[in-house]
Amino acid sequence: MMRLELVKRPQRSMLFSALSPFIAFALTIVAGAILFALLGVNPLKAFQIYFLEPVSQVWQLHELAIKAAPLILIAVGLSVCYRANIWNIGAEGQFILGGIVGSSIPVLFPQFEGPLVLPLMLLFGMVGGAAYAAIPALLKTRFNTNEILTSLMLVYVAQLFLDWLVRGPWRDPKGFNFPQTIQFNDSAILPELMPASGRANWGFVFALVAAVLVWILMSRMLKGFEVRVLGSSPRAGRFAGFGINRMVFFAFMLSGALAGLAGISEVSGAIGQLQPVISPGYGFAAIIVAFLGRLNPLGIVAAGLVLALTYLGGEAVQSALGISDKVARVFQGMLLFFVLGCDTLIHYRIRLIGFAAPKLESAPKLEEAR
Repeated sequence: MMRLELVKRPQRSMLFSALSPFIAFALTIVAGAILFALLGVNPLKAFQIYFLEPVSQVWQLHELAIKAAPLILIAVGLSVCYRANIWNIGAEGQFILGGIVGSSIPVLFPQFEGPLVLPLMLLFGMVGGAAYAAIPALLKTRFNTNEILTSLMLVYVAQLFLDWLVRGPWRDPKGFNFPQTIQFNDSAILPELMPASGRANWGFVFALVAAVLVWILMSRMLKGFEVRVLGSSPRAGRFAGFGINRMVFFAFMLSGALAGLAGISEVSGAIGQLQPVISPGYGFAAIIVAFLGRLNPLGIVAAGLVLALTYLGGEAVQSALGISDKVARVFQGMLLFFVLGCDTLIHYRIRLIGFAAPKLESAPKLEEAR
């Protein structure tokens, strides 16, 4: 019988490490072409509609920025967690809680207007996301629970809590029984960057600023060095005096704060009110963005734009070719698969091992043993 085994390479190739995202993207294009062909669509025409038409006009670039902003914000926070070897899978829930907590001001106090409203909403959104992320951090440090499971399960709690709020206590009494809150007043709406040419708002600026600040943190500051050391060798980090439990809280809460900022920016910018669904899956897609960007905050900016394009491309092929919008999710899944596959082969090589099945002792020998 034969089996496959992954053997760690003594030294990884720096060239292939740099080329890995591009190889993964190229493999995704090849797999996508096969997918379109199986659906009976000309792959060249499909790719033109999918990748080129959504960015052919200025207003479409604004839409790209709107889609990319939450992906970049969330992925930048996740990159810190993953570099610290802490697996936060619940950014979607932290995104939703940030949107809920930040929206409490215009929903509960609609008469409160002025220049302080929006900064308070953004602050509340970050606090809400960070507090929600602190739950799996506490469970991990206190009870050694698996943060993958706890953070993921909390996503569903957040989704159901949002659904209950907009159908119950926060529902607009003048909204003809639709499950939504009141429309936010002008003081609670995130301003647009260039209203004359499109809808892009300051959420995209927040994403770029966050990417730069976290890059400085990770590459120029002691805390970033602590993250890298504990992520690569927890034992060495303990000898250096770095606290693992403190790092779990730091990484989770920073990630949650950025996810919460993305949530309230989305609600106060692109949507303008709370409704049962405020995210098409940004928290999960941001995991792909983080790895496609090589867990580098600056690389994440480019990766976020690429993933945002898949959302717009999915809508474009749906309307132009009659293909399900789930094609975008398929592309995202294939991209993550190839990114992780390429990274695995960079760090490990596959070895084929043969081994013989164990032989049973003969009956006479068994009797002698007795």
